[in-house]
Amino acid sequence: MRLYLAVFALLAAVHCEELINGDQVLRINAESEDHIQILKMLERDVDSGLDFWTHGFSTERPVDIRVPHSSLHAVKDFLKKNNIPFTVMINNVQELLVREREEMARNAEVERQTKGFDFAAYHDLETIYNFMDTLVASHSNLISKVNIGSTYENRPMYVLKFSTGGEKRPAIWIDAGIHAREWISHATAVWLADRIATDFKENRAPVPSILSKMDIYLMIVANPDGYVFTHRSPNEFYRLWRKSRSATSNPKCQGVDLNRNWDAEFGGPGASDDPCAEDYRGPSAQSEIEVKNIADFIMSHGNFKSFMTLHSYKQLLMYPYGYSGTDAPDRTELHDVASQASKALNSWHGTVYKVGSIFHIIEPASGASVDWAYQRGIKYSFAFELRDTGEYGFLLPANQIVSTARETWYALRYIMQYVCDHPY
Repeated sequence: MRLYLAVFALLAAVHCEELINGDQVLRINAESEDHIQILKMLERDVDSGLDFWTHGFSTERPVDIRVPHSSLHAVKDFLKKNNIPFTVMINNVQELLVREREEMARNAEVERQTKGFDFAAYHDLETIYNFMDTLVASHSNLISKVNIGSTYENRPMYVLKFSTGGEKRPAIWIDAGIHAREWISHATAVWLADRIATDFKENRAPVPSILSKMDIYLMIVANPDGYVFTHRSPNEFYRLWRKSRSATSNPKCQGVDLNRNWDAEFGGPGASDDPCAEDYRGPSAQSEIEVKNIADFIMSHGNFKSFMTLHSYKQLLMYPYGYSGTDAPDRTELHDVASQASKALNSWHGTVYKVGSIFHIIEPASGASVDWAYQRGIKYSFAFELRDTGEYGFLLPANQIVSTARETWYALRYIMQYVCDHPY
C-alpha cells in the first residue's frame, strides 16, 4: 500500500505541469470494509493526484474518482490486485472539457451577434450578473437585486429578491453554485430566475399565489471567486475547482469547501482539516466571508421558512442531517415532502431522484448549510444534487440545462407551495 501511494505521489508531481488529456473517471465499488479503508487512505493522500468526484465510502454506493492519465496504469493495477471492482465512467475528461469550451465560445458569439441570452448555454460570472440586471430592469415591480457583501477577492455577492411588497415577510431561500465546478446548478438557477419572473407576469399558477404570501430569494452564484476561477484559469484542470479562493495555512493550497464551513457541528465527520483536501472545512466555523455574508443576511432577515441549495451531481433530494445518522425531529414530514417533490420532478422527463437524509444517501457532511438552516429553525431545508448520475458528472452537456432546470422547477414549485400551505 505504501509503495503505491509513493508511486501516486511521484506521478502527481509530474502531472501538475500537464494538461489533463487522457484523464479518466473511474467508478469504484467497495465490497468490503477492507475496500472502504483502502479508499479512505487514498482520499487522505492529497498528494496522490486523485480527484474524488464523490465521497462517502460505503458498500451500498460507488465512488467516482478522476485519475490522472499518468497514474491510470498504477491505479488500475492497484485496484485489481486488491480485488476492488471498477468501471470507466468517463474515458477521456479532456474531450469533454474541449467540447464544453468550444460550445461556450460559439454560444457567446451568437449571443453577441443577436444581443440575446441563451438559457441552454453556460455563462461566466460577468454574463450572469448582466443577466440579473436585465431581468431586474424588465420586472422592476417584482424583482430587486440585493448586495449581501463581498467575497475574499472582493467580488459582490448578489441575491435576487422576488417580492410583491412588504418587509421581512415569510420567505424562501434558494442558492446555487457554492461548489464552483457544479456549473449545472448555476445554469439551472439562471433559468429559474427567468421562470419565476415570467410565471408571475403571465399569472401562471402557483407563482402569483406563492408570492402573495411569501418572498423568494434566489442566489445564483454563492461562490463567485471559485466560479470565476473555473472559467479563467489557464490550466484546464481548474474547471473542476470546488472550493473558494481564500488563503489558507498552506501557501500551496488555496480555498475552503464552503459547504463544510457552516456553524453546524463544524469539524465533525465528512470534513477535512487539511487545507489541501477538497473538503477542507476552514480554520473555524464561518471563517469564510462568503458563508458569513449569507448566514448574516438570513439571520438578520429572521423570517425564512424554507432553505434550498442546488448542487450536482447524483440526482438526489436530501434533508437534514448531514453530520449524523440520527433522524431530524421533522424527518417524517421532510421525507414525505421530498418524496412528493421528487415525484413532481419525475413527471416532466422521467428523471429518477433518490430521497433521504444527507448522511444516509450521499455522505457524512458536517458544517453543511442545510444543517445550519435547519438548526436555526428553518424547518423546510433541502439540498438537491442535480443531473446526472455519472455519465458526464460535473461536465454535463449544455443541451441538458433546460430539461434539468425545468424538472427541478417542478420539485421546487411543489416544495414552495407546501411551505405556503403549512405555515409555522
